Amino acid sequence: MNKFTIKPQWTVSREGSGTLMPRLIELLRLVQQHGSLARACEVSGLSYRHAWQMVRQGHELFGAPLLRMSPGRNSTLAPLGEKLVWADHRIAARLTPLFESIASELEAEIAQAMQEPPAVLRLHASHGFSIEILQQQLLADGMQLEWKYCTAIEAVSAVSSWQCDVAGVHVPQGEFEAAGVEHYRPWLRPGEQMLIDVSTRRQGLMLQKGNPLRIQGVSDLARVDVRFVSRDPGSGTRLLLDLLLQQAGVDPAGPVGYAPWERTHAAVAAYVASGMADAGFGVETAARRFDLDFIPLQTEQYFLLCDEAFFDTPAMQQLMAVVGSDEFRAAANQLPGYDARHAGGVHRLEDAFPVLR
Repeated sequence: MNKFTIKPQWTVSREGSGTLMPRLIELLRLVQQHGSLARACEVSGLSYRHAWQMVRQGHELFGAPLLRMSPGRNSTLAPLGEKLVWADHRIAARLTPLFESIASELEAEIAQAMQEPPAVLRLHASHGFSIEILQQQLLADGMQLEWKYCTAIEAVSAVSSWQCDVAGVHVPQGEFEAAGVEHYRPWLRPGEQMLIDVSTRRQGLMLQKGNPLRIQGVSDLARVDVRFVSRDPGSGTRLLLDLLLQQAGVDPAGPVGYAPWERTHAAVAAYVASGMADAGFGVETAARRFDLDFIPLQTEQYFLLCDEAFFDTPAMQQLMAVVGSDEFRAAANQLPGYDARHAGGVHRLEDAFPVLR
C-alpha cells in the first residue's frame, strides 16, 4: 500500500511587503535549538548569506527583529521570533493527528482504486502517546491499517455500529471509574465485546515552568488571574476534568468550562508553553515534552475495545502480538506517566467493569 504523508505548512503575507518564506520558520526553530544562526545553517543546508537574507526579509515584513545577534555569531530569538516558533509548534500539535487520520483514509481509498487489498484493520482511537507508538509498530509489522483519531465517544460509537473493527478508549481508575463507564454505556454490549489492555497514563495540570502563579489543584482554575486552556467538549479528558472540578466544588459549566480548548494533549501543552495560558489539563508526556511543570491528579486505563466475534481474525491476532510484545511495552514505558506492564491483557467487558453486569 502507498504511504501518504501530510504536513502543515503556513505563511504570513502583507500587501506591499511580500510573504514570509516557509523555510524561515524552520530556520528560527533551529536557531532556538542550537543557539547559533551559523549552526542552524549547517543543519539545514542553507548558506549563511541566504539564511541572513531570509531573516532580513522577515524583519522587513513585520517591522520588528526576529533574532538577537551577539559576538561570535551566537543568536537568540527576539520575542517576535519566539512567537513565530511557538505558533508553528501549536499548529503541528493541533493538526498532526488530523492529518495522520486523513492520510490513512486516502491510503485506503487509493488502494481500493488500484484494486489492491483493502485495509485489513480499521482502528478508531482517542489520541494518546502509547496509541501513537502502537500505530507505528503495527505499520512496521506490515499491517494494512485504516487509522482515525477521534474522541473516545466517536470511537466507541463507530465500533458499536461496525464502522470500525477496534476502538481505543480510556477510563479513569478508582473513584471516577463508574462515571467513566457510564459515559460510554449507550455503545457498550456486555457479553459481546472484549477489552485489551494498552497502558495506564497519568492526567493532571500542565503549568508554566516554575508554576509562577502557585497553582495547586483544579480549584485554582476558577481564580480570575489564571488563564486556562481545556480539552474539547465530548472528549474523555474533558469528562475527567469536569468530574475533578465537581469534586473540588467548581461548576464545570461556569467560566472554566468556557475556556479556550484544543483537541489533543500536545496542543494543550503547546498552548501553555507559548505563554497563551497559565494552565492546561492533559497527560504528563505532553507536559514533559514542552518542558512544563505537571501536577498528577488521576490515572486512567487505556483500552482497545472490539467485538468478541472479531477477536480470532488474523488481523486481530496480529494486533495482539504487537500490543503484547516486549518491544511495545518497552517503548510505551519510556513515556513519562505511562505504564504498559500489562499491555496485551484480555478481558470480557463485564469482567473488567462489573457495573455492566
